[in-house]
Amino acid sequence: MHGGQPTPPVGAVPYWRLSGFYLFFFAALGALMPYWGPYLRAEGFSSAQIGELLAILHATKVIAPNVWGYIADRLDRRMAVVRVAALIAFMAFFGILIADTYGTIALVMALFGFFWNAALPQYEANTFNHLQGQEHRYSSIRVWGSVGFIIAVMGIGELLDRVGFDSYPYMVLLIFAGLWLSSLIAPEAGKARQAANGDGFWQTVRQPAVIGFFLACFLNQVGHGPFYGFFSIYLEDHGYSGGLIGVLWAWGVVAEIGVFMLMHRIMPRFGARYLLALALALGAVRWLMVAAWVDSPWLIALSQTIHAASFGLYHAVAIDIVNRFFVGRSQGKGQALYSSLTFGAGVAVGSLGAGWVWDLYGGQTFLASSAVALLAAVLAAVSLRRFRY
Repeated sequence: MHGGQPTPPVGAVPYWRLSGFYLFFFAALGALMPYWGPYLRAEGFSSAQIGELLAILHATKVIAPNVWGYIADRLDRRMAVVRVAALIAFMAFFGILIADTYGTIALVMALFGFFWNAALPQYEANTFNHLQGQEHRYSSIRVWGSVGFIIAVMGIGELLDRVGFDSYPYMVLLIFAGLWLSSLIAPEAGKARQAANGDGFWQTVRQPAVIGFFLACFLNQVGHGPFYGFFSIYLEDHGYSGGLIGVLWAWGVVAEIGVFMLMHRIMPRFGARYLLALALALGAVRWLMVAAWVDSPWLIALSQTIHAASFGLYHAVAIDIVNRFFVGRSQGKGQALYSSLTFGAGVAVGSLGAGWVWDLYGGQTFLASSAVALLAAVLAAVSLRRFRY
């Protein structure tokens, strides 16, 4: 070899070992997201309490990713953080088996969430470090998360129709065992790339484009809060079976997979700014459909197809933008900030608000989601008007 580090060959990326963690992480999400709200309702909790308990789980993302991101950046050992977090999250969830009051479930959710939510941002940073020079391959690895989500959401939906919610915590625990085991075989990447003229973390955060981008992402996830917490309850109340609810959730992720598989062609052609604004605007259409046509399974299925844009396209573009804004030793903190502001604070605010108003407005709450998503689209388009990718 002559002079410097060559670009790693395609075969150098540990594709399957990286993909396994995504499979189990999003299988866990597929087990929790559609069914945690109905499980809590089956346990006798009110809509407001369900919203609050969901908000606690998501609020841990505001703190945990930043704490663990700081530790991972200092140690420069991201996979050590991921493995410890996955193990303690698995152990903490056992508390659900004995928790039987609002306070004890809230405590378990806070402890479990603090460690579970630490894992993904550091794993994302580790994946991108493996993909240096091959970032377009991210979606082909992340797509296995979508596969895991589909398997979990459809399988658990069918099982719940047959055996009820008594076995539900054990199903979730089995997936978390797989998550921890998959973290043990995922390899640590080399050092993060260093930008020749890269800004420091806080210098980057203070840029108007970065502030606007994060605010748009935050608003997008506020709009998703009612969906994560109450979509399954909404469908149950309109006569949908657990199996059909699982199919509808899975269908949204099938559509998402199509986007992930095409991102390596779409991104260079259209650019991040346009695609992000488009994804957010289509999210506004999606929530409008959910509010208006719940009695039509076909139209709800069509609204779930838009998940390909409102989550799949949005996330693939957003994670790439974060990876370009934050480089070198700021990388882990940048991914953590994105996770905490969006899937943490954004979803927590949306879930909490939805829980407080759900008994009054029901599905009409999704009209507010639509308005918030439209505002996010405008903000993204304006904030990133000079973004060069």
